[in-house]
Amino acid sequence: MQKFYFDTSVFGGAFDKEFEETTLQLFERVKLGRVICMFSDLTETELLNAPLNVKKHFKELPKENTERVIVTDEILKLASKYISEKVVGQTSFDDCIHIATATIYKADILVSWNFKHIVNVYRIRGYNSINIRSNYLSLEIRSPKEIVEYED
Repeated sequence: MQKFYFDTSVFGGAFDKEFEETTLQLFERVKLGRVICMFSDLTETELLNAPLNVKKHFKELPKENTERVIVTDEILKLASKYISEKVVGQTSFDDCIHIATATIYKADILVSWNFKHIVNVYRIRGYNSINIRSNYLSLEIRSPKEIVEYED
């Protein structure tokens, strides 16, 4: 079964007018056991400040269809490379942690609604250039819209 790493924006997308329909379709795939929703301890920390409905939605995901992963020193080192090689600026370090986490835990796809720092062709090329030079696999990065539209 495919494992999709969901960054925090996807959880919030379930209650955003612009992204709600597509996001809920993606979460339906998780609930049906068609994909595993990977998330990290960073995601949990970021969700502490989320509205109650977002937290509730997150907590109600079926545990058998989710996988919690831990941010490690290896992940922080890779995330720091993304910053030092100027793929994004220092203020995007948490975004880099999500990308490094998905890379190191070998997610099939990282899913995000963050088009500025994550789902951006130039940034994706930068992240993957560093991944390959650091002996990691290339990472697929997509928006929920790309997954839902092309999966059907």
